[in-house]
Amino acid sequence: MALAADRVDVILRDGRTLRLRPPGRGDADGLLEFFGSLSERSRYLRFHGFPSLGPRLVEPLLEPDWSERGALLGALSTDDGEEIVAVASYVRLRDPAIAEAAFAVADAHQRRGIGTRLLERLADRASAVGIERFVAEVMSENRDMLGVFGAVGFELTRELEGGELEVQFPIAQTERYRERVEERDHAAVTASLRPFFEPRSVAVIGASRRRGAIGGELFRNILGGDFAGAAYPVNRDGEPVAGVRAYRSVAEIPDDVDVAVVSLPASAVLEAVEEALQAGVEALVVISAGFAEVGREGAERQERLLELVRSHGGRLIGPNCLGIAVAGVSLNSTFAARTPASGNIAFSSQSGALGVAFLEAAEARGLGLSAFVSIGNKADVSSNDLLEWWEDDPHTDVVLLYLESFGNPRRFGRLARRVARRKPILCLKSGTTLSGQRAASSHTAALAGSEEAVDALFHQAGVIRATSLEELIDVGALLSSQPETKGRRVGILTNAGGLGILCADVCDAVGLELPEPADEIRGQLAALLPAEASLANPVDMLGGATADTYGKALAAMLGDPHLDALIVLFVPTVTAAADDVAHAIDHVVAESDAGKPVLAVLMTSSGIPQPLRGGRGRVASFAYPESAARALGRAAERAEWLRRPHGTVPTVSGIDRQAAENVVESALSRGDDIWLEAAEARALLLAYGLPLVPERIAGSAAEAAGAARELGFPVVVKTTLAGAHKTDVGGLALDLGDEDAVHAAVERIGAPVLVQPMVKGSAELLAGIVQDPVFGPLVAFGPGGVLAELIGEAGFRIAPVTDHDAEELVLGGKSGRLVRGFRGAPAADSRALVDLVHRLARLGEDLDAVKELDLNPVIAQVDGCVVVDSRVRVQRQERQARLKSW
Repeated sequence: MALAADRVDVILRDGRTLRLRPPGRGDADGLLEFFGSLSERSRYLRFHGFPSLGPRLVEPLLEPDWSERGALLGALSTDDGEEIVAVASYVRLRDPAIAEAAFAVADAHQRRGIGTRLLERLADRASAVGIERFVAEVMSENRDMLGVFGAVGFELTRELEGGELEVQFPIAQTERYRERVEERDHAAVTASLRPFFEPRSVAVIGASRRRGAIGGELFRNILGGDFAGAAYPVNRDGEPVAGVRAYRSVAEIPDDVDVAVVSLPASAVLEAVEEALQAGVEALVVISAGFAEVGREGAERQERLLELVRSHGGRLIGPNCLGIAVAGVSLNSTFAARTPASGNIAFSSQSGALGVAFLEAAEARGLGLSAFVSIGNKADVSSNDLLEWWEDDPHTDVVLLYLESFGNPRRFGRLARRVARRKPILCLKSGTTLSGQRAASSHTAALAGSEEAVDALFHQAGVIRATSLEELIDVGALLSSQPETKGRRVGILTNAGGLGILCADVCDAVGLELPEPADEIRGQLAALLPAEASLANPVDMLGGATADTYGKALAAMLGDPHLDALIVLFVPTVTAAADDVAHAIDHVVAESDAGKPVLAVLMTSSGIPQPLRGGRGRVASFAYPESAARALGRAAERAEWLRRPHGTVPTVSGIDRQAAENVVESALSRGDDIWLEAAEARALLLAYGLPLVPERIAGSAAEAAGAARELGFPVVVKTTLAGAHKTDVGGLALDLGDEDAVHAAVERIGAPVLVQPMVKGSAELLAGIVQDPVFGPLVAFGPGGVLAELIGEAGFRIAPVTDHDAEELVLGGKSGRLVRGFRGAPAADSRALVDLVHRLARLGEDLDAVKELDLNPVIAQVDGCVVVDSRVRVQRQERQARLKSW
């Protein structure tokens, strides 16, 4: 039976979208019509001959069960309903690990990448039911089909039999395969967004001549921004707007329209959008509110809107958004009060109000934008899509994002990690995810919240997380105008000692260093400044410093090899005016080839002096010393991220996934949300090769004593109560040296019990997994034992975890101090701990039903590590339907 999750939208090479879904009984006639419409050559190559076009041909495709056979068709909307343009299928063979696959694409829609996308989705579904390989019989002359099989990214093997080729390939999603998919996605998404960013014509549907109406003011913004293309107002009466001839519908416009901006009451939007799509518009911006943000009725309306746009292969920004502005074509199709100045910063906002606030603040700072996109409810176009466009956009050097939620955070992580290597990404993230509302029962879950997940995602992807709108703008101003800092050594130049101290304090707090100037530079400064001046760092020139003094001192400090960046501070005095000092700073930096960031703070009531406004490529200006220091600290963090190794996800050997899945399924047969029994947890962990302490389950005190003799004293006795915090319930007795002590412990705890040898090492650590409902598996690592939650400081990474990520978890923070040997303890085996992290990450990825997994403590030893206690919670998971595949 077809599930809702079987429907999926894919994006094609030309930027159009296509809905894929399983064929139902009602599609029999449409499939016959599809096969009948194929050219004779296409039909011959697909069937290796000319089959009879009757019900028996399409019957095997209808209502696939996905276990023995799977099928997907691709369809587009037409004036008469729907047109099937492609179909693909697989049939499981005698060997249950192999399925035969085939596909066909309408002649008019070939070479658009449809076959490749069909094969991707079929492989995804086949893998989910245990199929490992596809096999296809292809005629040797069918180069197009062979090309599709090769392009997908799987490894091919071919066997020639007569005039046919047997093509076989494993369908596991390797790193190479994922890279090929991402390459296709990048090209397709970029093509789909081109009409938004490079439009030749724009129509505003709902453009009223009445002043103050959103549609009319938006159209006037387009005219006022000197748009490089043609702009058409559309309204019900066809009344001219701002002297421009209007049309009653998009269909009446005599020219092609690239983008339609819709500003109508929510109830009228769908009809207007459908009309625009039928007229050939591929890109829609829906300004109108009244969709998912207003409740169930609005959410249903938004779903119908997206369905309509996708059925025609189009793309949608919004609804409930402010619009889009693009500097390259001088387009301001927003209803903001001002047109953004042109620059090199791209900004996307999920909030229209915050977007307006940003535009106001950016104008005050003299910052220019390459593009501004308000994505609103992001029914379709999201920040992920925009990152794809801005990655290659020659007008964009820095990307700023305001996010309230993630649609596909794992894709965001992979995409941002790639883009951030080329261009800085700054993000202001508000709100929390559902994981923050969970009732945490394990140490791992108690330590992991939504913010930890966001921080882990951003850290791994190289995204700078701003904590306020002010910081977002400050860091954006710095990165959009300054060269990359080569290190954390900062020089501060000031005419006011107090400002220098404030700045120095914040520099220290964010990890920046303030070395004293080199001897040669100190000599130059001494010759320039009064004897009372301070030549340490900060360099305090005193209140009598002039604009000329600023210029000469700054030039000297730019030449100091001990300094990686400069912060210049100024308060107005009778000896120097702000504009003169600004001119001096700007001139020196323009003439210098030092390649160092220069930040300026000129404390004037009139704001940033004109010579430093914008200052692209010269000087970054700030309102306060603390703001400059914090921004520079963020820039240093990014520079260090760029210098660190990319990292790879290693292959983990010695895993028996099937055995682990059997444990989980057996447990879930008793309930949908339960804690594993001790034996089950042990079997699960052993299946993933985790190093466990030897243990025995004893049903009585006598059995426990016998187990202790077998394992060797001293021993530990624990309760077997599933999911219990053993210390909290009094279910733990440590370091028992004889049988009498074991008998007493069992009497107190109550049988059955676990008996383990007492294990000691150099540190007690915590490791675990928690499944975040938005971000997926989070791997935790930190200080362990009974004080794990009190000590805190656990680190988190989102799986998959690279070798560099795992090493950071193990060797960073307080856990790293323990692993390296704390207060005389010997250093632990970090390689064994890194391997443990990788095994946990793999387990979390493979088994999403493992909701919480807590290994506490993990005893770190000089040679290896040992897990001495575990708690595992499993929960039945429903497959989440995700319509958007990219």
